[in-house]
Amino acid sequence: MRAIFFMALFAMLLPEGAIASQIGIASRYCHHQSARGRRLSCSAKVAAHRTLPFGTRARVRNLANGRSVTVTIVDRGPYTKGRIIDLSQGAADAIGSSDLMRVEVTRK
Repeated sequence: MRAIFFMALFAMLLPEGAIASQIGIASRYCHHQSARGRRLSCSAKVAAHRTLPFGTRARVRNLANGRSVTVTIVDRGPYTKGRIIDLSQGAADAIGSSDLMRVEVTRK
């Protein structure tokens, strides 16, 4: 919990447009409703992140093949230890993933 608090604090202190990137494991998911109650399409290019503010755009690059996609953060998660972002099916398909993948996430 302490690490999540400091990650959130660090993200809030970054100036708008600052480059901050994370490398880790991404997974795909399909929720039909976001944490804010917004209805989602699984084919939309959206994602869930623990600390990035809702509405933030982020570039997600699959490190295995170099393909990237720009997503909008619309949900909270992932809640599985070791993962840094949950991608919608549409976003995961865009970077050529069928399940878990190693990615770099960069705030735009």
